[in-house]
Amino acid sequence: MSIFEKFKIGFKKSAENISSGFREILIKKEIDDNSLDKIEEFLISSDVGIDSASEIRNILAQEKIDPNLDIIKEINKILKNYIISSMTPFEKKDFFNKNENLNVVLIAGVNGSGKTTTIGKIAKIFKQNNNKVILSASDTFRAAAIEQLENWANKIGVNIIKSTQGSDPASVAYKAMEFANRNNFNQLIIDTAGRLQNKKNLMEEYKKIANVVKKIDEKAPNEIVLVLDATSGQNILNQVEEFNKIIPLTGLIMTKLDGTAKGGILLALTKKYKIPIVGLGLGEKEDDLQIFDVEKFADAFTQIN
Repeated sequence: MSIFEKFKIGFKKSAENISSGFREILIKKEIDDNSLDKIEEFLISSDVGIDSASEIRNILAQEKIDPNLDIIKEINKILKNYIISSMTPFEKKDFFNKNENLNVVLIAGVNGSGKTTTIGKIAKIFKQNNNKVILSASDTFRAAAIEQLENWANKIGVNIIKSTQGSDPASVAYKAMEFANRNNFNQLIIDTAGRLQNKKNLMEEYKKIANVVKKIDEKAPNEIVLVLDATSGQNILNQVEEFNKIIPLTGLIMTKLDGTAKGGILLALTKKYKIPIVGLGLGEKEDDLQIFDVEKFADAFTQIN
């Protein structure tokens, strides 16, 4: 299956929601002020964000669409072009490239976001790109998280540094950093405890991990990536807001996009926070983490091809 086909399947619900919404609004097949208002309201309800919805409304108001053409298809073309122009700056395709020096990636996310599974998928892509990869099991609050990460390490054939449940998470990260430097690894992925963004003590522990690795390399962590569950709706924006306050995020990964009709949240996130999208989870299989490609995303979200 091609990457586009995976995107297309993953965004099927979102694409169907958008097209059916437009079709219900444009029964008369004409765009007037009333239908423009309804389109804007519909886009906001589809989680594309107030700013993006307003900009798309203004573009539609200025466009002269031939009434003899398929109006839904023409609107989707306009939407596709808007997505490409507004989101291209937020691609981060070089994230998975081979690194010459040790690259430290700190992964955060609330419980249930698919964080640990996503780490396994990232590690697999890193390894496929000829990186020497090591994992740090710094989610020591749950024995299941340590075991899950170890299973991933064994499955894809990468190293892991771990400790017992209840150990100091920062100390595990520190040991992993030391080991990675001594043994010439070039990708270290640090798992952190799944936490709610409003739990101050856990957020402080998360910050401590970042500070500890800086003792070995002041530039570390080189990447701070937040894993988000697409089915969480508007709560996603709150998570990004709070995590970004603690340590500025360098990338986002959205999981479970195949389970929601509101993939437009990606537009809202990039518009508001200007944080790159690293990858998208479009299924349950180990190869279903796809590197974010704005054109494939736009094609799949509108599905006009």
